[in-house]
Amino acid sequence: MRTVSFGMNISLDGYCDHTFAIPDEALMDYFTEMMDDVDLFFFGRVMYQLMFPYWSDVAKDQSGSPAENKFAQRMSAIDRVVVSRTLDTGDEKTRIVHSNPAAELLKLKQQPGKKISVDTVSMLPELIAAGLIDEFNLVVHPVIVGKGRQLIPDGSLQEKLNLKLVNTVNFKSGCMALHYLKQ
Repeated sequence: MRTVSFGMNISLDGYCDHTFAIPDEALMDYFTEMMDDVDLFFFGRVMYQLMFPYWSDVAKDQSGSPAENKFAQRMSAIDRVVVSRTLDTGDEKTRIVHSNPAAELLKLKQQPGKKISVDTVSMLPELIAAGLIDEFNLVVHPVIVGKGRQLIPDGSLQEKLNLKLVNTVNFKSGCMALHYLKQ
């Protein structure tokens, strides 16, 4: 069975808004290396539209820094499943699913392959409740933003989830990558 890995950038106060920080080269390299073990992204619509077509355009045009270009090429090469009630089409690497994200992810998890990277906050409580998330990769940025989307909204989990810290990476920027496994 495939491993499902949830990954997200968060602020010190637990918000996931993507406007509060810009990754430096070391962090971009870290994200690129993480994709070596991934052969499928599982996105919600909002995250998908934040990432694409932006990164596929960077990959095509080589318009970023060397680290961003490498990240963009790797990200654009990986297949994607997007859960959305409103999107009907995506690019050639993207399949749209309109309902029941937990059932879809369970089906994908049971197929052969590498890791599945889940990069969506909106479905996280549902996927945790279904027991589908095996590991968490959180990059904590040294900023307090005081507003935005929370990693886990109040009252959205049925029960607490115990995790085991298995790795940390400290960056000169002050960011810290935390890798947890579900216990």
